[in-house]
Amino acid sequence: MESRPLPAWDDPALTSAPPEAVSHTSSLASMRRLAAGPVVRLVAIVVAIRLATAVLAFFAQVTLPQHQDQGFGVYRHKHAFWDNFARYDSGWYHGIARTGYAWVEGGRNNLAFFPVYPMAMRAAGVALGGKPSDYYFGGILVSWLSCAGAMLLLYRLARLDVDDGAAERSVVFALLHPFAFFFGVVYAESTFLLLALAAFYGFRTRRWALGGVAASLACITRVNGIMMAPALLWIAWAHVKAEPRLWRPAAALAMVPAGLVAYSLYCHALSGNPLEWMDSIRRWEYHPGGLPWDSLQTLMTRLVTQPYHYLVHEPMAPYDTLNGLAALVAILAVPVVWWRLGTAYALFMLANLALPLSSGQYEGLGRYTTVLFPIPILLGTIEQPAYRMLALGLGAAFYTLCLALFVNVHPIF
Repeated sequence: MESRPLPAWDDPALTSAPPEAVSHTSSLASMRRLAAGPVVRLVAIVVAIRLATAVLAFFAQVTLPQHQDQGFGVYRHKHAFWDNFARYDSGWYHGIARTGYAWVEGGRNNLAFFPVYPMAMRAAGVALGGKPSDYYFGGILVSWLSCAGAMLLLYRLARLDVDDGAAERSVVFALLHPFAFFFGVVYAESTFLLLALAAFYGFRTRRWALGGVAASLACITRVNGIMMAPALLWIAWAHVKAEPRLWRPAAALAMVPAGLVAYSLYCHALSGNPLEWMDSIRRWEYHPGGLPWDSLQTLMTRLVTQPYHYLVHEPMAPYDTLNGLAALVAILAVPVVWWRLGTAYALFMLANLALPLSSGQYEGLGRYTTVLFPIPILLGTIEQPAYRMLALGLGAAFYTLCLALFVNVHPIF
């Protein structure tokens, strides 16, 4: 349980003081508690890691050779600092933020990129001045704020299962996931994580309106948002006996797909096909529906039987390996998550791993695992300091490697 300060009238040091002194002393005490509390510490950790990441990215940009020219940047000219925040899909989000959605029959459409993040990016870009570069800066602002909010929510959610120390450590582990640099660039990961955590926190604490709205928005932030539904259903069912008004969890569950339905109706109005968002995704050679274990089985076979030849002579092998190993570690963590944190979290992880793995593609797998929040909660419970330092050290090492690859436009996205 969290320790809460005594009310002023129960504090012996204050009961004999005059009202003005009580008020003044209470305010100072509240400020001291806030400054020493987890909120300030966690925000400071988020800001420190985001700033350190920006500096590391800059040094990687100016010291290492760029793999390829991606053809766009924050400004019309190249910028060795700001361009590190805008790689690959960032250009698509920027286009949606500036000019909205556009449908091209039979071609790749920006309808494949769900609207919550680029619309927030648009609002921030307009507020910053509305110049083309301002939309990129708006995206960075949204990502950083979402990251801070997500870490605070992760702490609150973790506190439902673990103690204060483990909950704070879970935030550090989340921020040092090898692909967690995506939380600070123009990508939707931190916004999706914020909404997913809000959905689970709402359902677990029976704040049904919060849970339903957050889940609905998560479903139109990233395509795999709907994969939260089984886990949220499990949580809602666990509350049925304790909930006197069953219509509330029922309404929250009904809200989960509402955002996706609304976006599908928009796609229908634009293209005549309510599932055009799905068809647009498939035009990137992304075809879910296969056996989820096939791609990882193929990868592990090659790494075991011919690791040197595979990694040295096949251009995509290093990137596929980094992505595939991130997914493999997440899969191996599922039974431990189920045992330590419960069925709902295990269902969430399984569903969000099965969808991308069923496509047979490795690209993006590392990024997708960053939002599997039960893993950092689980890592936060490691009691032995040596093991914690080992896990943090490995995370930081691979974080730096993947960041350097990303900013120099290697195919890590």
